[in-house]
Amino acid sequence: MSFSKPLTLARLNDVVLGSFGAFQPCETLDHLVRYLGTWSGSDKLFMVVQYAIKVLVPFLRLRARLQHRAGLRKTPDSAAATSFSKIGSIIGDSRTLWRIWGLLPIVQWLISLERTPPATRNLLTLERLQGWSMIAYYPLEHLSYLMFNGTIPSTLSIKSPFSTRQISLSANSLSVWSCRFWAIYVLLQFIHLREDFKLLRARQRNLRKGKGTGLSSMEKKELQQRWDAYWSDCIINLGYLPLTVHWSLEKGLFRNDVWVGVFGLIAGLASFRNGWKATALASTPPTPEVAEDVKAVNIDTEATGYDIST
Repeated sequence: MSFSKPLTLARLNDVVLGSFGAFQPCETLDHLVRYLGTWSGSDKLFMVVQYAIKVLVPFLRLRARLQHRAGLRKTPDSAAATSFSKIGSIIGDSRTLWRIWGLLPIVQWLISLERTPPATRNLLTLERLQGWSMIAYYPLEHLSYLMFNGTIPSTLSIKSPFSTRQISLSANSLSVWSCRFWAIYVLLQFIHLREDFKLLRARQRNLRKGKGTGLSSMEKKELQQRWDAYWSDCIINLGYLPLTVHWSLEKGLFRNDVWVGVFGLIAGLASFRNGWKATALASTPPTPEVAEDVKAVNIDTEATGYDIST
């Protein structure tokens, strides 16, 4: 005799439409949704994909040429490389479009900077200069992007009661100059990282001196997180430096575009990792304030005042 439940409409509904009930909640999925639900998170993911494609495409084309010479392919062209190149171009264009409101967080950052200044006067000056470099960068990038896409004309007419003056703008020149201001930001960030290093070492010494008997597990974790964030920012900046120099020169720095992909992928992966860690839910309570360390110098976990990814 069978004691199985009859297959009713409600049971069929539960089995088919409710099939996801068999899965347990996943913290990784929750974290991914939380991170990619932000503008910065989705941009970093697309940055990784974009520059990974730039690295992959030359190898696909090389493989196609080698297979053609060996008689394994009719033509030396790679259809996969062409398709990936189109996807990479779409992603790059979309990322530029999404940065069209990028000036707003810069203004927000500069206002916050004056209300809550960093630990030292040098850092305040550096971040002010970085903010102003971004104020120059974004409008120039927006103008060049709109001109490249034919949205605004390259020649503007300025009329006066006595004459009409024509002003010609070059999308390439605007793009180069925007990247030069971005390069200024990156160079200033190296000085910022040097100051961060000094402050972080001072923080570490003060903690050890104040405790006397060694650091607690919470303090060790705090320092580890700060050092991890510091070295991640170093890697990101080292990835951005050759890119900004390359794009700041009329003829570029690299003859082979694969290097753009390599350095962009390095910066993208490090940026994605930074953002992933920053959006992780805390598994332990924050480190309590230590009375003996009232005079200790503090720095933020994120060394970068503003994260600029392109």
